[in-house]
Amino acid sequence: MEKCLIKKGVAEMIGTMVLVFIAVGVAVATGSLGFYFNPSVDLVATALAFGLVIVAMAYTIGRVSGCHINPAVSFGAFLSKRMSLKEFGVYVAFQFAGAILGAALLYTVVFLTGIDAASLAVWGTNGYVAAESTANGIIAALIIEIVLTCIFVYVILAVTSKKGDAKRAGIIIGLTLTLVHLIGINFTGTSVNPARSFGPALMALAFGGGSYALAEVWLFLAAPMAGALLAALLFKYLHAKEEESEISVKLEE
Repeated sequence: MEKCLIKKGVAEMIGTMVLVFIAVGVAVATGSLGFYFNPSVDLVATALAFGLVIVAMAYTIGRVSGCHINPAVSFGAFLSKRMSLKEFGVYVAFQFAGAILGAALLYTVVFLTGIDAASLAVWGTNGYVAAESTANGIIAALIIEIVLTCIFVYVILAVTSKKGDAKRAGIIIGLTLTLVHLIGINFTGTSVNPARSFGPALMALAFGGGSYALAEVWLFLAAPMAGALLAALLFKYLHAKEEESEISVKLEE
C-alpha cells in the first residue's frame, strides 16, 4: 500500500482519536461526572467541543488527509467521486481505529480516577430518544441522524467544492457540526459519525457498562451513511455544473 495513503490513514486515525477523546470527554465531564449539572450549559459545551475539534484538526491534519475523521464524510466523498474505493476503505479503517483508541484513552483516564467505571462506561455513547425500546423511539432516532448527517455532509461537499473556499472551510464545517449537535444532543446524543459512536459503545461494554450501547450502535452506523448518501445525491443535483475539487480543508500554502 502506498506510503502516502498510509500517512493519510494515520492522520485520520489521529484526528478521530482527538475528536472522541476531547469532544466525547467534554460530554462525559460536564454532563455526567457530577461536577455540576446545567442542561443548557452542558449541551452548548459539548456542541462547541465537537465543532472546535473539527476546526483545530481541519487546519492541521487537513493538509495531510483532508480531515474527514468520519466514515460518513468519506462515504460522501467516495460517492462524489473525490476518492477511490481503496482510499475510502483505508480512511474508514483508520477512523474506526482512532475512535476506539480515543474512547479507550478517555475511559482509562476516567477509570484511573477511582470512580465507579461501571456507572461511567455508559456515558458518551449514543442512544435512542425517550421510550427507546419502542418503535417510535427508533424511528425518531433514525430521522434525526439521517437528516443531521445529510445537512453536515452536504455542507462539507459544497464548501470544499472550490479551492478558493479552503481557508474558511474548516471554520464553516466546525460551526455546522456545532449546530447539528445543538439540536441532536437531546434526541440521540448526536452521532452523525459511525466511528464516534462505535468507539465509546465498545468501551462501554469493555468497562462493564453493559451491552445496551453496542446493541443500539447499529442505528448510528447505518443512519449517518444513509444521510451521507442523501447529501451526495443532493449535491450532485444542485451543483452538477460546478467544478469539484478533492474533498479537503487544506489551507493554501
